[in-house]
Amino acid sequence: MTIDIANSYRLVSVVFLRLLGIIYLIAFISLGVQIEGLAGSEGIIPIEPRLADFAANSDSWRYLQLPTLFWFNASDTALLGSTLLGGLAALLIIAGRWTRAALVCAFVLYLSLFHACHPFLNFQWDTLLLESGFLAIFLTPRSRVVILLFRWLLFRLRFMSGLSKLSSGDPAWSGLTALDTYFEVQPLPNPVAWYMHQLPEWLLRFGTGATLFIELVVPFMMFLPRRWRFAAAWITIFWQVLIILTSNHNWINFLTIVLCLFLFDDKALQRLLPERLSTRLAWQPTPAQKGNNTIRRVAVGLLATVLLSAGSLKLYELATNQTIPGRSGDLLNLVSTFSIVNKYHVFPTMTTYRVELELLGSRDGKEWLPYRFKYKPDVLQERPLFVIPHQPRLDWQMWFVPLHPRHVPWFGYFLTALLDNSPTVTDLLQDNPFANGAPPRYIRVNAHQYHFTNHEEREHSGNWWRRESLGPFTPLPWAEKLPGPHLQEQAPRTIPR
Repeated sequence: MTIDIANSYRLVSVVFLRLLGIIYLIAFISLGVQIEGLAGSEGIIPIEPRLADFAANSDSWRYLQLPTLFWFNASDTALLGSTLLGGLAALLIIAGRWTRAALVCAFVLYLSLFHACHPFLNFQWDTLLLESGFLAIFLTPRSRVVILLFRWLLFRLRFMSGLSKLSSGDPAWSGLTALDTYFEVQPLPNPVAWYMHQLPEWLLRFGTGATLFIELVVPFMMFLPRRWRFAAAWITIFWQVLIILTSNHNWINFLTIVLCLFLFDDKALQRLLPERLSTRLAWQPTPAQKGNNTIRRVAVGLLATVLLSAGSLKLYELATNQTIPGRSGDLLNLVSTFSIVNKYHVFPTMTTYRVELELLGSRDGKEWLPYRFKYKPDVLQERPLFVIPHQPRLDWQMWFVPLHPRHVPWFGYFLTALLDNSPTVTDLLQDNPFANGAPPRYIRVNAHQYHFTNHEEREHSGNWWRRESLGPFTPLPWAEKLPGPHLQEQAPRTIPR
């Protein structure tokens, strides 16, 4: 039986928009308390000189190549104001007031911030929020096409995550050992992760196999008849809840759950919501929405053609590890620049070790004082924290520095900011030992391999972690392989002022 989408998805559409507004609000607030330290005039990578460098090396198309409102004003006030204005737009979405205009405003502002705060916003939860927010601009319960596009987005998000694990050839996934280390090595573990790491090996392997099944098989159920879709939704929601309980992955899991709404319909959703709330939230179409808007239908049809084509090409790229050339490649670059179609690959390869960097500063080269971070593992006896739905960008980014040389440049700028004792940057830390008085003249970086303790070790010492010293961390050999000077003079073992 064909379901009449116009009559069956009014409540679903309204609830989705209200929840999307909440996630937008979380994202803008979370970024607002960090943005000056990340991209402000005294931040790690100030946006103004970055835009100037980009303009000097690009043509008149730079506004499309780097779409951000900060071309017009990149001051600290503009950066902070954009997060506040974005929060206001999110509140309007939540309240259901001027929704379409608020959705456009939220998308444009977050896209601007996304490009302004590179590499700190270069993550899949940011692109997922942008892609979801862009589709939401066109959402009406009468639009069969847009509702199907949301299902297509959810399918790609889940299936691409599984596909990337297979195409990477990582033995941790093919051998079902990924969860043996995942809870210990994830960027920001929470306390539950410690207990999960202690589970027996057979159960962790079962969980790895279940993850692959849920990401590779369950997504196809999203396009089957009603009961199959409901099953796919509940399985996906259940797995996302487990991830929320055991990981600090900000809002991406909440947004994935919200996207599952489009696998239900009003009849199913009404069973979960109080009748008074369902009636209050019911979509009241405007006269224009009730009418036959041919222009809107044609526009949505063209949009669907572009998004379906680009999404299919992204799947092909991921499956074959090849880059699409020619005009199709140009299309992918364009939609990726505006983050309206993205590639998703959650943990395609599993890191099997955890390296944490310890930063120490000194004024005389003899007495060394440690910097402390707010959220990443540091002091051995400190319990890991629940951070979600907040996204601490600096702490998260620190996890990547020992893993690949492409993260070395921003790390050098961060160390330089510490030598300058930049207040907006040190505010991102838990403890700055040079908060009062002169800044340090030297910065030293030591590397340690961290492991969760077991039950006996924790009972004896009270520590959540144990660590082994790996000696000084020297990104200089990596930096020499990168184009440009980067950190050749900024990141030796001991960095003098």
